[in-house]
Amino acid sequence: MRRLFTTRPGDDGLPGPERRQAVLALVLGTTMAVVDTTMVNLALPSIAADLGLAPARAVWVTNLFQVVCAAFLLVFAALSELVSRRRLYVAGLALFVVASLGSALSREFETLLVFRALQGVAAAATLSIGPSLYRAIFPSRLLGSALGLSALVVASGYAAGPAIGGLVLSVADWPWLFALPVPLGVGALVLAWRALPREAGRPGGFDIGGALLSMTMLACVFVAMDRAGHQAPLGQTLAWLAASVVAGGLFIGRQRRAPHPLLPLSLFAERRFSLAVSASGLAFVGQGLAFVALSFLYQREMGFSPLETAWLFTPWPLAIMVVGPLAGRLADRVNPSLLSCGGLGVLMLALATLAWLDTDAGVVDCLWRTALCGLGFGLFQPPNNRELMASVPPERSANASGVMSTTRTVGQSLGVALVGAGLAAGAPVQATLWGGVVAAALALLASLGRVSLAAEALRARRRAAAERVQ
Repeated sequence: MRRLFTTRPGDDGLPGPERRQAVLALVLGTTMAVVDTTMVNLALPSIAADLGLAPARAVWVTNLFQVVCAAFLLVFAALSELVSRRRLYVAGLALFVVASLGSALSREFETLLVFRALQGVAAAATLSIGPSLYRAIFPSRLLGSALGLSALVVASGYAAGPAIGGLVLSVADWPWLFALPVPLGVGALVLAWRALPREAGRPGGFDIGGALLSMTMLACVFVAMDRAGHQAPLGQTLAWLAASVVAGGLFIGRQRRAPHPLLPLSLFAERRFSLAVSASGLAFVGQGLAFVALSFLYQREMGFSPLETAWLFTPWPLAIMVVGPLAGRLADRVNPSLLSCGGLGVLMLALATLAWLDTDAGVVDCLWRTALCGLGFGLFQPPNNRELMASVPPERSANASGVMSTTRTVGQSLGVALVGAGLAAGAPVQATLWGGVVAAALALLASLGRVSLAAEALRARRRAAAERVQ
């Protein structure tokens, strides 16, 4: 960890001593947003009972946050170029603090939903540009290690969220879950204002039409996945998907002719970037699918309680917490594509062992398979993220960061929807896990494509060197 904060001659990014406060601001901001998504789920029954709601309505306390957050990710990534990432991040933290306090004080369901939507907007502002800020803070030689630290923070948030939520609810009412981020947010706000890199905004306009189309496209696809995951009538799901496809087509058409496109399509002309995005999306499909399928497997097929199921999931994020930083550090020294390929191979094998799991298996059998999934995902994610971020020019880092966050969100939602569709069709729970194996296999193919590109580039450099010698 100490090497992350040492400075060498020629380093870009912030000087070593200044990195600590900047990183702490990012860690606090990311942790608040991630923990919120997992912590509040535990409070839904209490919220429903306290506000006199049906469980299906209470679910929107979580769903609305996720839909709004997903819809604004690309928008804020582009907006950060105009107003600067520091200002956008600080504004996102400030809004999150205000919205959290408003949620804690809400006593009407409609008021709570308004503040939850504002929390989603605020979370999008911070999560959309987080990876690009790591690139601005750390020198290029430590980019893999920095993104490994980011993976550690996210995994820690996912692991700690349920435990924190359960602890708070055991001694206090649900509003305290929303009040908890307020002091952390204030601290992160002060640190971010003082320590994040100062940069000038880009002159020019903002693609308002593209922003509206992007928000419509992502919100519709997210609602469609949610409807499929909750086994809604097929017509509803198809209608939302159709709306998303139409908005997506209009969005792509506008990006080709807009003077300041929200998402420059030239990013995807870089094959390393496109393959890294594809691998990331498919891997998160597998992860989202596995999380939901295992919940049904452990509780419905194997008879574990919800609390026992939560503990059975714990090895997955814990393994990422241990392996992610190590994989990121290795990615600064060896070919990141090879590391991500190895991680995806482990993840594919681990998901297959879960699909073969007997319903009378014991706790140890479940734990080692889940830990193996976390090991594979931890080996894959930081090196792949390094490839994704390093394959674009620094001035496009914010756009790449927005694509990364959007891919993760949509991929996880698609995985959840696939489980719902499979269960609605009467498929066994173990059969749905094979969908995760397929997703991991396709992600592995994308990573192998990057290995092929790297080998081709190496051969080209060697030929050029030989020609110069001659």
